[in-house]
Amino acid sequence: MLALSSYLPLAGSLRSERSPANQDIPIFMAHGRYDDVIPLRRAEESRKLLEAAGYHVEWHEYPMPHSVCAEEIADSAPFLRGLSDAE
Repeated sequence: MLALSSYLPLAGSLRSERSPANQDIPIFMAHGRYDDVIPLRRAEESRKLLEAAGYHVEWHEYPMPHSVCAEEIADSAPFLRGLSDAE
């Protein structure tokens, strides 16, 4: 799963709604340090909640606002290749 500049809007229901069927799906989370739409703090809190619930999160921060940067795309490529290699 790619989670770019995002957060868990329903974080309070994570534990009750999670499923063993998706527990092992890796998550690539990336966020801009200067995001003025979704504060970095909110994304960090979401990452911590996911990790506490047992999800594997690969976390990345970038010096950017609420956008996508070349480094983020380059970092996500091996993550996505790893998903296809695992099948």
